[in-house]
Order: sequence, then structure tokens, then C-alpha cells
Amino acid sequence: MEEALTFHDRNGHGIAAILSAPDRPTTSLAVLCHGFLSNKNSTTNKTLTRLLNEQGLATFRFDFFGQGDSDGPFEKLTTTLALQQAEAALDLVSARGYDRIGLVGSSFGGLVAILTAARRRDIACLALKCPVVDFAEELRLTFGLDELAQWQILNTIPNIMGGPDRVRLRYGFYEDCLGQIAYEPAERISIPTVIVQGEQDECVPLHQSRRLYDALRGPKRLDLLPDADHQFTRGEDFHQMTKSISDWLVAHLTVKREA
Repeated sequence: MEEALTFHDRNGHGIAAILSAPDRPTTSLAVLCHGFLSNKNSTTNKTLTRLLNEQGLATFRFDFFGQGDSDGPFEKLTTTLALQQAEAALDLVSARGYDRIGLVGSSFGGLVAILTAARRRDIACLALKCPVVDFAEELRLTFGLDELAQWQILNTIPNIMGGPDRVRLRYGFYEDCLGQIAYEPAERISIPTVIVQGEQDECVPLHQSRRLYDALRGPKRLDLLPDADHQFTRGEDFHQMTKSISDWLVAHLTVKREA
């Protein structure tokens, strides 16, 4: 059963979301944070929703500011704003009675999930798909210094997901990213965490996931898929990624009943 709803962050921005519940009652749920220039109905989010619902877990997926059906415009997005929206999502599902919550983040959503998990104590586990840990570094490596200078002048960037048109995004996004690097916050995370990344990832540097893994303080696992790219384009890689994440969430969110 899926329920479409709108909630608000602390600034009053409307956030579009879908709560998907399994057939049987549960108080266990995964909050799904999508990637940059994506939305709540990404293939990853919808596949994880199906897999988790089949295992008796609910999911809550939402659109970050300026993406999907949420308020915008996208050009005013910052990591700080996305972090506030993830916290608002957690507050909402907690108010609805979910008391065993996992947090899932893809790419940019992974950065948001790490920063959020470092600030809260109501998250039971964390699952990260090719997470960005230092977005400012990724942007420098992807664009180069000349393109960064153009960004500062034009407030537009190339579409890093491969689209032909430039994307309107204020240079303040980059400046905000410089203050939202997640290695140090990760040292405060002691909940079980899995990281899944392709060794052929063309967007997120692999050393970021390795350094993140070293920083985490709780039970952890780093799954590196030898032939997978950032989008997990090959079917077998996508299957392995979603299975690794869903299995991790089921293992750590399923409440075992006493006989």
C-alpha cells in the first residue's frame, strides 16, 4: 500500500514523499535518500521498496528540494538544506510510530545520510550506495578549475548525469559543500553500516568510500563490485547492489519475535 503525501522542512518548503507499507503491520522502516539530479522514484528506490516490502519492512522515499515533485527551484539547493529535509523526514516517520529506522543514501543522498546519521540517535542502521563523502572534491575532479571558474560566473554547471543542457545551480552549492565533508562526522557513527560501490565508478572516487569505511566506528562492510559503474548499468551489478542493501536492512531492522 502506497500513500503519497507532502510534508515541510523548517523553512516551510513542501517535500513530496511516498510511504510504502507491506501487507502486514510493522514499525520498521527505511528512509530512502535519492541521488543528485534524481528523484524519489528512481529505479534504485523503487526496487528497494519492492524488496523491503516483500520482507515486511516499510519504506519512505521523498524528493529533495527542487527535484521531483518537491518545492524548488533546484538552483537554490545546498547540502545543508537537503540535510534539514532528511531530518524532517525522520521526524515525520517517527511521529507516525516507526521506531526502528534505517537510512539509505545514493550518491549525493549518501552524503546527506552520513551527515544525518552522525547527528541523530534514532537510526538503527545505514546503507550507502556509492556515497559522495566530499562532494567539493568530486566536483573539482569532474569539472576542473576552468569549469569551476565558469560556474562562479554563470551559476550553471554541466549535467554530471550526462544530459546535454547545462543545469542552473548557484555557486553557493559548492561553497556549502566545503563545509559539509563527511569524514569527520562519520567517526561519530557507531550503527551498522554497509557501503556498496563499483570499482569502475566514474563519478565518485573510490578512495572516498575506503576512507569512509576506515572512519566508521560500528559494525561495517564495504562491498566493491569489480565491474560496476556509478549507475550500476549492468543488470547483474544492479541486482547485487540492491540485494546487498536490502539484505543489510532486513538483517538489522527485522524485529525478532520471541517464541
